[in-house]
Amino acid sequence: MAVLRSLLFALIFYPGTLLFVLAIMAATPFGDAPVRRLVHGWALFHYWLVRKILAIRFEWDGEIPPGPFLIAAKHEAMVEAVDTLRFARLPVVVMKRELSEMPLWGRAARQYGVIGVDRDAGAKALREMMGQARAAAAQGRPVIIFPEGTRVPTGTAPPLRPGFAGLYRALGLPVVPVALDSGRVWPRGFVKKSGVIRFKVGEPIPAGLKREDIERRVHAAINALN
Repeated sequence: MAVLRSLLFALIFYPGTLLFVLAIMAATPFGDAPVRRLVHGWALFHYWLVRKILAIRFEWDGEIPPGPFLIAAKHEAMVEAVDTLRFARLPVVVMKRELSEMPLWGRAARQYGVIGVDRDAGAKALREMMGQARAAAAQGRPVIIFPEGTRVPTGTAPPLRPGFAGLYRALGLPVVPVALDSGRVWPRGFVKKSGVIRFKVGEPIPAGLKREDIERRVHAAINALN
């Protein structure tokens, strides 16, 4: 059953995503508002398929507060990378540059607002990321980062990548940590399992802490469900 659900999800989600991307391209000359509506519609389309086709439910402990925050989330599967568009208002997501430069989809993502980071570019990549993040925060948009740098297997807790502390210092914003356990039902590979993904929103962590303090507190908070 899990294989059939996963196949049906793929057969609907990927062609549907292409239609959304083409609609976003067509809406681009008309400004940000229609583009944002379409991007959020795509996120809702994904959420509906996850619930109805894959039979995966989301359980939330806490809520993401509105306003310009730096949201630091655990990253175990694709599902939360898409669902960030639902659980935060107009977020700007930090992602690897390869995704932001994909044909068609990458252009749509950039039009909405993402920050593509070249992991091999070192200090230059960090400066670019901070500049784009400051611009997003100046517009009142939250910035979402996966501070461990990439998807990690469920139950693991690698150290945070150095870009997180630099971004925290540059933005001067409180951090909202989000723990999750999506990897239990959405492992790497094609087959997804039915079940429940838990999200736990930690208390906001103030701006201005020393690097070792913010990294320790965020690391503990995003791994609260391990």
